[in-house]
Amino acid sequence: MRFVRMQSDGGKGAAQHEARREKVRVASDKASARHAQQGGDAVRQWDEVRAQLRRHLGDAQYGAWLQTLRLEDFDTAGIVTLSVEGRFRRDWIDSHLGDALLQIWSGVNGDVRKVKLVNFNGQNGAEVAPDQPVTGAQQSLSAGAPAAMPARPENHPLFPLSGDAVPAQAFYDPDGIGAPFDPDFTFDNFVVGKSNEFAHAAALGVASSGGATRFNPLFLYGGVGLGKTHLMHAIAWEIRARHPERKVMYLSAEKFMYQFIKALRGRDTMAFKEALRSVDVLMIDDVQFIGGKGSTQDEFFHTFNALVDNQKQLVISADRSPSNLDGIEERIKSRLSSGLVADIHPTDYELRLGILQTKAKLCQERHPSVAVPQPVLEFLAQQIASNVRELEGALTRIVAYAELVGQPVTTEMTREVMADLLRGQARQVTIDEIQRKTAEYYSIRLSDLLSARRTRVIARPRQVAMYLSKQLTARSLPEIGRKFGGRDHTTVIHAVRRIEELRENDPAVDNDVENLQRLLQD
Repeated sequence: MRFVRMQSDGGKGAAQHEARREKVRVASDKASARHAQQGGDAVRQWDEVRAQLRRHLGDAQYGAWLQTLRLEDFDTAGIVTLSVEGRFRRDWIDSHLGDALLQIWSGVNGDVRKVKLVNFNGQNGAEVAPDQPVTGAQQSLSAGAPAAMPARPENHPLFPLSGDAVPAQAFYDPDGIGAPFDPDFTFDNFVVGKSNEFAHAAALGVASSGGATRFNPLFLYGGVGLGKTHLMHAIAWEIRARHPERKVMYLSAEKFMYQFIKALRGRDTMAFKEALRSVDVLMIDDVQFIGGKGSTQDEFFHTFNALVDNQKQLVISADRSPSNLDGIEERIKSRLSSGLVADIHPTDYELRLGILQTKAKLCQERHPSVAVPQPVLEFLAQQIASNVRELEGALTRIVAYAELVGQPVTTEMTREVMADLLRGQARQVTIDEIQRKTAEYYSIRLSDLLSARRTRVIARPRQVAMYLSKQLTARSLPEIGRKFGGRDHTTVIHAVRRIEELRENDPAVDNDVENLQRLLQD
């Protein structure tokens, strides 16, 4: 009896075990079906997102930037993972098109809350063919039954580019040596002022020419964030618009050195030489970084000579003039000085305000719900005098904050949001420093500068110092007047207007002001 009962209990246990296995199998099949359905939906949604991107950007821009994007993953938390070749391209897409990707995909599927970009040739992605479903671990993304797509939104206000506003692709890079050009860096978006008008005119002259100009090489130099790279990219876009058959290549001096060393190690220097010598226009940014690099300078020297001998255009940039480049061989300095050397000076208040007004209009187009009033732009132009990048970054930060928290942009809000940056800017230049440097520059005593004396040898330096105090500090006119021996604010206004007039008509005064600005901002 016990044996039979044991057999009966064993049969019952086996049946329960089999039932559990069947339940697990059914649940697994359902989960697989759901995963396959989700994967199939993701692939179809990606096809729709790509189609919208192509319509907005046009075939040229889409092919240049987004053709190699791959769908890697679409998890249940609403996070889409895309991969792209190259860190530079990934970072550019993330900063320029990240919002657009998220907004378009959210319009296609409201559950999507984040689009993540990774490098497919690194550890975070699988290398697959362009515009094809991924394989291996992601094969399930290509399975599943068709699903209806939500209606496509007609407008994408956050979209930073539009097909009719962006020029065609403008770089020649058959061997992956160069870098892409930023579509935002065009002549239309470059704000011209006294500090950069000469460099702008020279760049436009090079871009307008059908071949190598008498400005060969064009050498642009100036401090960080003053517009050298912007002008180089603008030259490329203008050449592409006027002479699309011309081949243009851009790369940094650091990348020139890296690619040259890579060619040396791979014993393939001929391919490197041919790639650079096959262009019509070669642009090398921040050439000061090859200082002290002997073999790299040799290759740069020979590339320079080969292109100039063949009437090809060179555009070079650096943070200082050719004669002041440290660690650069004299023969290279001589050649860099042989063309046109154009200096980009630090920005003045009017130029900074003009740049902010231009950028604010672009922000208004991309973020219609956020308006930046004129007093805020004037406040930023007064407070941030270091470089254009910090100026643009400050505006972007304010607009983003206003949009995220739903708060209107005011001067008070700007002070709060930019408190850390404004503290760093505040001690850059003081009226005391301006007075001391001005007295030293003109070889007069500081006490005379602050005195009531009105002789020309004293009055003109005093007016220059007042002008610089207005341009380089955030002090009010009455405050400036008090610092100059208790003078009235109308005296300061007169001094500022007088120096502005003299800068227009007297090159000596203009040169003095520019020299003092450099001395104060170094």
